Amino acid sequence: MACARPESGEKSKAARRDAPSGGAQQAVGAAKTHRVLFIGTSLTAGLGLDPDSAYPQLIQRKIDSAGLHYEVVNAGESGETSAGLLRRLDWLMKGDFAVAVLETGANDGLRGLDVAQTERNIQSVIDGITQAHPAARLVLVQMEAPPNMGTAYTTAFHAMFPRLARKNGLQLLPFLLDSVAGRAALNQADGIHPNMVGERIVAAHVWRELGPTLRDVEAHLAQQGE
Repeated sequence: MACARPESGEKSKAARRDAPSGGAQQAVGAAKTHRVLFIGTSLTAGLGLDPDSAYPQLIQRKIDSAGLHYEVVNAGESGETSAGLLRRLDWLMKGDFAVAVLETGANDGLRGLDVAQTERNIQSVIDGITQAHPAARLVLVQMEAPPNMGTAYTTAFHAMFPRLARKNGLQLLPFLLDSVAGRAALNQADGIHPNMVGERIVAAHVWRELGPTLRDVEAHLAQQGE
């Protein structure tokens, strides 16, 4: 499942509001000790929802409730392919962060783009993040191609993510839309983007896997006096 809005050069509202640059970066840094950067498509940006209701913002509430010291930055960009992400990666890497959550490839799958090229793009994104921020923890999100692309394509697309995770030693989160994709009651009218009920399910699933990672990273940073 993927994002419906055409790719553009403009940053999404969520990305503009939360992007790790300028005065906003300084304000965020003053408010919290560490930052979690959510990189993604409209599924991360929260297309069709109030900006404060996108799943990264729901994760922020869970972080606060857990007493962890992180500030979420939502860098979701509607309609973006893996190639588009690669083009804006330098801009994203200007900010500081302790953890990055990478959700990309959904629009590649929706458009039926070559899986091998998508994998090369994502590998280049991973390389760019790890080179710019070698101390940060990078987490990859499993994405899926729509079933109408055919079994051969969807199988190859699915296998790309665990292969990238193994190759780079990354934590792989389960499919972002697990238990939400294909369920009309949990999605907006486009049948692709979760509604508020579906978004809460997405956030709960992500938190189940990401929460322990954030605790581990915070404990490690505390030991280092950061």
